[in-house]
Amino acid sequence: MTQQKKLTIWLVWLIVWPTLLFYLYNVLEPSIDGKWFDVISFAILMCIVAFFPIIVGETPIFFIQGISFAVFLYFGLFVEIVLTQIAVIVLMLKLRTGKEDLHRVPVNLTMFLLISIMGAAIFYLLGGTNGEIETFSFEQVLPIISYALAIIVANQILLHLLRMFMTGKTENFFSRSLLWDVITSIVTLPVGFVLYLLYIELGAKAIYFVGIPFIIISVVIMNYYATNKINHYLQKTSEIGHKLTGQLNVKEVLDIFVNEISELLEVDYTYIFDVTNSTETLTLIRFVDADNETPLESVTLKKFDGISGTVYGEGEGVYYSNRIKWEKKVQDSTLTDDAESVISVPIRRNEKIVGIITIVSKNKRTYEKYHYMLVEILANYLAVAIENARHYDSTKRKSERCPLTKLYNLRYLETYLATVFEDMKAKGVQENHSMILLDLDHFKKVNDSYGHESGNEVLRELARRLEEFVGDGNVVARYGGEEFVIFLKDKSKGEAQFEAEKLRRVISDKPFTLTQHIMQTSDPIEVKITASIGVASFPDDCEEPSELIRHADRAMYVGAKRRGRNRVATYEKVSEA
Repeated sequence: MTQQKKLTIWLVWLIVWPTLLFYLYNVLEPSIDGKWFDVISFAILMCIVAFFPIIVGETPIFFIQGISFAVFLYFGLFVEIVLTQIAVIVLMLKLRTGKEDLHRVPVNLTMFLLISIMGAAIFYLLGGTNGEIETFSFEQVLPIISYALAIIVANQILLHLLRMFMTGKTENFFSRSLLWDVITSIVTLPVGFVLYLLYIELGAKAIYFVGIPFIIISVVIMNYYATNKINHYLQKTSEIGHKLTGQLNVKEVLDIFVNEISELLEVDYTYIFDVTNSTETLTLIRFVDADNETPLESVTLKKFDGISGTVYGEGEGVYYSNRIKWEKKVQDSTLTDDAESVISVPIRRNEKIVGIITIVSKNKRTYEKYHYMLVEILANYLAVAIENARHYDSTKRKSERCPLTKLYNLRYLETYLATVFEDMKAKGVQENHSMILLDLDHFKKVNDSYGHESGNEVLRELARRLEEFVGDGNVVARYGGEEFVIFLKDKSKGEAQFEAEKLRRVISDKPFTLTQHIMQTSDPIEVKITASIGVASFPDDCEEPSELIRHADRAMYVGAKRRGRNRVATYEKVSEA
């Protein structure tokens, strides 16, 4: 919320709140007929009950409606307003409203004041009177029921308008807070009416007879809601765990974790560190600012540096409710100036710390013990998911890559080609694609003259040159032995032939350096290597992806190898010949 809106709230409260109280006092001329002890007893009971609220979303719900209902029916509007305002102040103290949220105090005081006035207006308009009820006639009961309904409706309308004013967003009127408000009102208002009737008969004794059950109801509802809330969090945590462990890519795992934890908890900043145990350092691998306002350069921490480094060093997670608490123990330059609440937990795998998760909220007292436990559970899920993803990536790389050159192998190339052609057919379009297949000339002589290790050196250096040559968007693979293929996406035959000629010169113009040769000298030896290259294209030369490789292979052998080597040939010219 902007400072301007907060200032507006304080100004409205300073004008409206004392003015209405002064006006109501003079108009209603309240009288308690010496029952100060009774009024104080009601006030104490309301304050005790206000100490057991539930928080739905960001809306505190407490159970004083029934008691204030009884106070209103007997003592009238002004006394009910005063006791309700005192209870609201107790509620604010219980919630430990911080400096940034101090505007909530005048908001709640004014809102409950207006709710009391609206409910009383309906009550008096329908002929209701305060004091002892004489009969249970329709004329007597209608104002009472209407008052109860009016305060429920007024509460929700004012809450809805306030949320829209404070957030600047349109919100759904029928929210969870409405449901809980209705439920608690259904439970507490009848008890409040019984309190009113018993008070007429027993006096102050009734406050204590009914007060204890009222407090018990408040505690039971609060615990019930807290249990449901924790169960909801646990269910969501389990769902997040399944999402994480179902992913087979480390980046996707981290993306899902960051998104899901931000939806589950109030998180403004998320830090995920990777731990290198050999050097005892932490490297920031993911940082997310919920508002996308805080750029963060690469961060490397040592053990015991900041909160995350301390968690790594001590091997135990921590959580803090505000900045003052964690600044007393550790200084952390990685956290932003507006950081308040913090949870930081280690990510463990095989009894070793492999990472650190640190989440931060700008608000004080955002996280409780069970939030910390949920993040610990999620950290375990994350550790398993990352391990699975890395294992999958490693296995996938091994199955798709040539171990010597680290280029893709034929298996990957065939799968990739099938995917490209299937995608093209699905889109109903015909695209130009070309294949370059090259074979090193007289490569056996290299192995025979300089040794197989030197031959491997040539293959590795050639792979490096090919990758550098093709760049992004194209695929280079080792076809087998000293044969390599390059798939040029969206390239016509003429373009592919031009690229093949450039590639030929990349190979032939610069000698290959051999350091692991079997010659008598230990000095590096340079050898000149050439390649015969064949080119085939779709749709000019074939209809299926398998034909593309076969035709490029034929162009290479018939058009280049047999005609003197160190040259480029196209399938078209070969077939015509």
